[in-house]
Amino acid sequence: MSDEISRFGSVQLADLPEDLRERIGAIAEKSGFVPNVFLALGHRPDELRAFCDYHDALMQRDSGLTKAERELVVVATSAANHCTYCIVAHGAILRVRAKDSQLADLVATNPWGAQLDERRRAIVDLALALAQDPALFGEQDLTAAREAGLSEDEIWDIGAITAFFAMSNRLAHLMALRPNEEFFLLGRMPKRR
Repeated sequence: MSDEISRFGSVQLADLPEDLRERIGAIAEKSGFVPNVFLALGHRPDELRAFCDYHDALMQRDSGLTKAERELVVVATSAANHCTYCIVAHGAILRVRAKDSQLADLVATNPWGAQLDERRRAIVDLALALAQDPALFGEQDLTAAREAGLSEDEIWDIGAITAFFAMSNRLAHLMALRPNEEFFLLGRMPKRR
């Protein structure tokens, strides 16, 4: 595997403007590493700032979908878009947030065959309907989500996350963005006490 993070190069944390350095530094302090996406997008600070703002608005909300359910949407749609970086990175986050070492892999490899409860099935099905063939997306998809008990706010969350990560997946493809090695093991083994 190449040592390059991105085919468009990358920056170091110290190279970022102060506000981004603090923001990304806080993430690195919590996780123990700087996710490569930030270093790869860092050569365009205004875009990185906008990316982070919209990401956080969607993924850090305390209402609507749970944080694990939000990551479930990312993994399912990133798999549909064949985005290795997002499958690996958000698969790790899903493992941690769902406290399930298998869910992310099962959904990423075969979201239709993954054994999911009714709510998770509805979330994944709605996200995939929008991600895979958006021209065919319509009332039948929304009706199925509502009948499964998803609220209008949760349906919006699923759609907005699916749309944001369609953009993110395509940027990762453009950059040939390499996942951090740390993501591959994160959430796979129980923490030792």
